[in-house]
Amino acid sequence: MSLGRELLREHRYRELWQHYCGFIDLTLPQFMGVQGHLLLEQLELLKRSELGRWVMRGSRPSTVEEFRQGVPLTTYADYAPYLGEQREEVLPARPLLWQRTNGVSGEFEFKWAPITPQMYQAMGPVLFAVLIFATCRWKGDISFGSQEDMFYALAPPPFATGCWAHLASQELPVRFLPPLTEAERLSFQERLAQGLSLGLDQGIDLVFGLPSVLVALGEEIGRRSAGERPLAWVLRPRALARLLKARIKSGLLGRPVRPRDLWSLRGVAIAGKDAALYRTQVRELWGKEPLEVYGCTEGMVLAMQTWDYQGLTFVPHLNFLEFIPEEELRRESARPGYRPSTVLLDEVRAGGRYEVVITNLWGGAFVRYRLGDVITIDALEDQRLGIRLPQMSFYARSDSIIDLAGFTRLTERTLGQAIELAGVPCVDWIACKEARTPPVLHLYLELRESNGHTAGKVESLVHEQLKRLDAPYADLERLLGLQPLRLTVLAPGSFGRVSLERSSARARHGLRRINPPQALVQALLNGTGAPQPLAERPVP
Repeated sequence: MSLGRELLREHRYRELWQHYCGFIDLTLPQFMGVQGHLLLEQLELLKRSELGRWVMRGSRPSTVEEFRQGVPLTTYADYAPYLGEQREEVLPARPLLWQRTNGVSGEFEFKWAPITPQMYQAMGPVLFAVLIFATCRWKGDISFGSQEDMFYALAPPPFATGCWAHLASQELPVRFLPPLTEAERLSFQERLAQGLSLGLDQGIDLVFGLPSVLVALGEEIGRRSAGERPLAWVLRPRALARLLKARIKSGLLGRPVRPRDLWSLRGVAIAGKDAALYRTQVRELWGKEPLEVYGCTEGMVLAMQTWDYQGLTFVPHLNFLEFIPEEELRRESARPGYRPSTVLLDEVRAGGRYEVVITNLWGGAFVRYRLGDVITIDALEDQRLGIRLPQMSFYARSDSIIDLAGFTRLTERTLGQAIELAGVPCVDWIACKEARTPPVLHLYLELRESNGHTAGKVESLVHEQLKRLDAPYADLERLLGLQPLRLTVLAPGSFGRVSLERSSARARHGLRRINPPQALVQALLNGTGAPQPLAERPVP
């Protein structure tokens, strides 16, 4: 039995809160002290490993400053030759398991991340903190019992959330519906059907997953519940009562059945870059404000909200954190080969935007690793809750990648291939992710000649090619029923009017194809060639 479950069983709630949620009471100097101490331990492991020596380029730092000055920033390309083949002998520590996420379309099919026993052990308290914050009403409140039923809405191992589910089953007082061993053998639709059947009998207390999945899951549960014949549930009185009550409630409100009509959940937690976009839908479907968790396969959980569901607080003991300021990203964009500098958490400023850089602790593999995520520091502390640490929120991707609902990450190469294979004769194109619910991949394309190519036809042709080229993109439609592509055909000569010379256009207006500045999009739509001022501009 884990410590947390033992404290819960003995009703030692104050100790339980302090052990798992006490990190939010750290001062900033204390937070930095934890970071620095654990980094120095990690450096000793890195120096003794082949991978560590490779990514540190022979540097042997003995202080935090030497580490930051002497070790270059890295991307997954630096690790792919080692991690793609799961070469355990080169790692700083032997892994307990390997997690993976969908890779960058056209470059890496998957990104693999080794998780050491020490990392796994350090992650347990973080998951317990998520459970507490997702269910509590005030500081110190413990609002769950010795066993809570959680709907299995996760991607099974080796995807990260599925790996975390195994840890949660050991550390947390939760029982998954369907049970883990069964859920991992079932397809998405089979897991849904089995989970709904068990949930109607036993009830559901908790749900955690990608917000896009929770929305699709919630809508499908409503459809299935509305389609059930009550007579089929006569021998299951609890399920029948729950189903009839939900139908009556939704009928009186004049809307379809929702999960909130079937269950009164104790907690909902979501993780993903699109969490803010789906928050309202998740709340309306599941009946509980979702707790946002910011994490990734390579670094597990980096930050989480607390009981006010506002800014996210960083976790100090899983990764050493650095931040590339927005102005450094602009310099890097303008000057190829420029090496951006970083700041630490005690150097960020309120309102500033930063790309997140992590170094795994506890024997992990990733060193000064660029996540490509840009966050906003909303405030340097939460005065209302008494949290003296910076509060953050996710803002955007910094690189030329479009992340859609946590399923796929599309690059210029993949989009260009899809357009070419679709047989669309075009002068040029750009693509942006638009902050809608659900998120939209908006393709702006200037046709060389129409030849009967309407916008609807081109959109359909490109969408089909994207599904063929990128399986995770196809899963958006297959699993969630989403078709994220929207296409706008630009007026003839739009790109030519933006600049007479392509090379100078790229230099002067930042004409890159993936996530270009909004001013450039507006200029192409206006046909003026002159970017218009906007209140918000994406990070170049």
